[in-house]
Amino acid sequence: MIRLILILLFLIIYFILGIPILAIEWIVGKFNRHAADISQLRMVQAAFHIILFLAGTKLTVIGEENVPKNIPVLYIGNHRGFFDTVITYARCPGLTGYIAKDSMTHVPFLSTWMKRLHCLFMNRDDVKEALKTILAGIDNIKNGISVCIFPEGTRNTTNDLLLPFKEGSFKIATKTGCPIIPMAITGSADIFENHFPWIRKAHVTLEYGKPILPSELDKAEQKKIGQKCQNIIQEMLENHV
Repeated sequence: MIRLILILLFLIIYFILGIPILAIEWIVGKFNRHAADISQLRMVQAAFHIILFLAGTKLTVIGEENVPKNIPVLYIGNHRGFFDTVITYARCPGLTGYIAKDSMTHVPFLSTWMKRLHCLFMNRDDVKEALKTILAGIDNIKNGISVCIFPEGTRNTTNDLLLPFKEGSFKIATKTGCPIIPMAITGSADIFENHFPWIRKAHVTLEYGKPILPSELDKAEQKKIGQKCQNIIQEMLENHV
């Protein structure tokens, strides 16, 4: 219980202090948008590292050398818990926008922060709106901003097998040619979901697979690139056991 209280107190203080900071960053962004973006990225990453410390999370990272440092990529990962975003975003080397459910737009202040961090919101129940989000993700890549998506479409709370990946997510890579970085996350649900509403110590493993370049795949593989990535991530997850 104490971990939950500490994290909630930290978030309240962070959001209160964040109001004037957002205003300052907005002004800085008028003169140098990239500098403002990088500043906000590092601030949020620092906050996420503190949250993981307060949660007592021990993190093992494998294959981080597979993540390019100077070009935008499409991160693809399995999704088991709320802390998946905290864990992965804290390690992004450059600007990265996450694709989240459109319901997040109704959360005051948080949605403002997310938009400033280049996050995109997807309505999976509306094909046209979902396509607009994918097109916005393509624009992000073209502008040097990485994109992260959990293509299972929701948190997988059923078993150790991945839910089918949504192939549409991968158009962000096939239309831009950017590398796809598979991510396998194990143990994140042990922080919160497995004993809701409390936060407990947990050991989480985050593994980055080797980059997948769409241009190096044959046409058959490109058509089922989602399945290919799913198989790679499933194999990494099995190696964590």
